[in-house]
Amino acid sequence: MKRGAIGLAGVVFMVVAFSAPITAMTGNLPVAVGFGNGLGAPGGFVIATIVLTIFSIGFVALARHITAAGAFYTFVSRAWSRIPGLAAGVLPAFTYMTMEAGLIGIFAAFADQAFTAQFGMDLPWEVYAVFGLVAIAALSHFDISVAAKVLGVVLVSEIAMLSITAIAGLIHHPDGMSFTSLSPLTALSTNGVAGGVVGLGLLMAFWSWVGFESTAIYGEESKNPKRIVPLATMIAVIGIGVFYTFISWGVVVGNGPARAVELASGPTPFDLLYAPTAQYVGQWGVTVFEWLVVGGSFACALAIHNSAARYLFAFGRDGLLWRRLGEAHPKHASPWVASLAQSVFAALLVTVCSVTGSDPYADLFVLVAILATLLLLIVQTMCSISTVVYFHIKKQHPETASWWRTLLAPIVGGAGMLYVIYLMASNMQAAAGAASDTLFFKAIPYLVVLLTLGSIALALYWRKARPDRYARIGSTIFDDHDPVREPAV
Repeated sequence: MKRGAIGLAGVVFMVVAFSAPITAMTGNLPVAVGFGNGLGAPGGFVIATIVLTIFSIGFVALARHITAAGAFYTFVSRAWSRIPGLAAGVLPAFTYMTMEAGLIGIFAAFADQAFTAQFGMDLPWEVYAVFGLVAIAALSHFDISVAAKVLGVVLVSEIAMLSITAIAGLIHHPDGMSFTSLSPLTALSTNGVAGGVVGLGLLMAFWSWVGFESTAIYGEESKNPKRIVPLATMIAVIGIGVFYTFISWGVVVGNGPARAVELASGPTPFDLLYAPTAQYVGQWGVTVFEWLVVGGSFACALAIHNSAARYLFAFGRDGLLWRRLGEAHPKHASPWVASLAQSVFAALLVTVCSVTGSDPYADLFVLVAILATLLLLIVQTMCSISTVVYFHIKKQHPETASWWRTLLAPIVGGAGMLYVIYLMASNMQAAAGAASDTLFFKAIPYLVVLLTLGSIALALYWRKARPDRYARIGSTIFDDHDPVREPAV
């Protein structure tokens, strides 16, 4: 892949676009406010920011010494062991591969809503899905800088519109300027929400960060990965946290706490953002919002596609899957074979959704997001363990090791990830809503166990029966000149 294709801004744009701020605020915030911790939702984002920042301290310590397109896959393989390392590759690869289809689902739903409202067009959602799949495949064929520029434009527009709404809400504040919502303690109660579940509110906050760890995926294509990946990670985690907290606070204050809960739990939960926008900014703001959620979901799908393609590329380059997956385009240096394979996989999932008559948003997007969040939390926990093993058991790079950065922070961060996994397991049915009756939902726990234990069992089998293949797990890393294959530590 092309060296120096993107700088710090490009990596940050890719990662923040992956988190999809406008989609997170429009889709996740109403659930937290209406059914979780009510006016304490902004405090939930404060808690998530603290926990994920602590986790990231250990994560970036590894990133300073291990650079590879495989990210978690290579980190865990080299820092801990190839056995959990294979699982650390399979889980995020499967996550990103299925998440693209989920985001195409919500993109199609948002596009259908926008075109119907603005132009009176009533087209099948599959038309918008096909457009999204083809556009993403085309953009991902070129080097990563093309996608980064597209994402940058969309992201700046998202941030601007969300900020306008939040600032307008804080200026008008119908029930007064309250800072109570910002307290983490407020986030730990339902604040009078009928049937509210604190864990669901916190889950929505953590869910909104999915993808921040993908900074490491772009290390090989960045101009100075040893500096850019750690810096981009911390900017993304803290920046996203501050932004989410500010926007959610502005929305709650702008509606008034009671009205915010009423709108979020009502038949049109998107009005949690649309109502103050229409009242304080104007109807034009709602129109812009409707188009930006389309662009934001597309940008998120594009970022996810690139992440999935790079995991497939890493597997192919290490010879664990079809070797052509590890082939870079001769002109653009993009992982074009892996990208094409990912497009075909996403198209198949969307086709299954269409044939079975499933809803692209309520079924495809919501259930894929639940599965993806669970899998990534497991891998993040494994990464925390790897940091401790690498620096304090294997005694690698003592100049970086410290009791707080590579020991305490990973332990606290890993514990935080385990707690969020508990929140997921406890509130999964509430998060799924009507989709909890589907076969896909019921299969999620089995998929998680199968992918995790199956990957570990396969690595153990390869260690005994195919030692040559076992030795290639996570073996390719980046140096200052080229990717090189080295024995895992």
